[in-house]
Amino acid sequence: MLADSDTTSAPSTEIQNITLFVSSWNVGGIAPPNDLNMEDLLDTQTNLADIYVLGFQEIVPLNAGSVIVPENTTICMQWNSLIRTALNKIAANNITLQDAEEEEILKVYPLKKGSSLKFNVENSTQFECIISKQMVGIFITIWVRSPLLPYISHTSASCVGCGIFGYLGNKGSVSVRFWLHETSFCFVCSHLASGGKEGDERQRNADASQILSRTRFPCDSFQYLTRKILQHDRVIWLGDMNYRIYLPEATTRSLVNDGQWSILLQKDQLKAELREGCIFRGWQEEEIDFAPTYKYCPDSDDYYGCSQNGKRGKSRAPAWCDRIIWFGKGLKQSQYNRSEFRLSDHRPVRAIFTAEVKVPSPLY
Repeated sequence: MLADSDTTSAPSTEIQNITLFVSSWNVGGIAPPNDLNMEDLLDTQTNLADIYVLGFQEIVPLNAGSVIVPENTTICMQWNSLIRTALNKIAANNITLQDAEEEEILKVYPLKKGSSLKFNVENSTQFECIISKQMVGIFITIWVRSPLLPYISHTSASCVGCGIFGYLGNKGSVSVRFWLHETSFCFVCSHLASGGKEGDERQRNADASQILSRTRFPCDSFQYLTRKILQHDRVIWLGDMNYRIYLPEATTRSLVNDGQWSILLQKDQLKAELREGCIFRGWQEEEIDFAPTYKYCPDSDDYYGCSQNGKRGKSRAPAWCDRIIWFGKGLKQSQYNRSEFRLSDHRPVRAIFTAEVKVPSPLY
């Protein structure tokens, strides 16, 4: 979780590493059941991260009534309650630390004068929400270890609607940013244009371009603060980006059945943008070695359209619609996989990053 200070940095600061957990899930307009166990999604059986970033799409059904109501506090509170329960349950179970772990914690969470080690260690295992923001179906919520809270500043959000009429929030993004010590973080949670027809990817590119150009964070009284997404130090984009595969549906299904991910990814629309496009030039994505996350039959492990039983509506070939990408330096990804929740027609994706943070050097 921690790193020694970087001798190449300025004398007044040192570089320390924190861990970020990032996840995205399109829940298909389905409210979470009260007994939904978020521990599986949060992957809390391994080491706890320092910061958890969870993005959701379609937390409400995308109908005419919901599109004109940007916020639904009840559904947001439901998701946050489940996340809080899962994080702090696991944290409570891991409150007993070995001496080596105590030493590591104190490197990132230095004791203030007069504080006891017991006080700081106990608080290091609790998580609090620093910001949550919803725009129609898009929702992002960020949770931080309590000892980091004094070092978090300038939290704010910016919403961009790209949906109906080019501005309603059934599609678009909710971006949040904050500073941790002297390093700025920005997370973009998006739901881009849908559609599997040839040329539909151009509208997704247009949505992404609008998000990058129209997102503006407030200055408040701090005129030196960055306002645009790519001006931040550490930038991560997550969401249902809706990019599909440049292959006929029958070919895609056959390759999916055979587990030929590498062949499919050569024709993946987002991979093409990352390689040679202009919208996501300079962005990166970890290697994908998991099955496409979309589109599943309800409460099933079968892809939509793979069964001859029942009514079949619009064709939906499997695709990696749900993605996590990042931009810039100071981020190293160590995990990229999916979770197996059957709540919706999408499977969640999740990633773990190590992020460099500039921390003021102690004055002693």
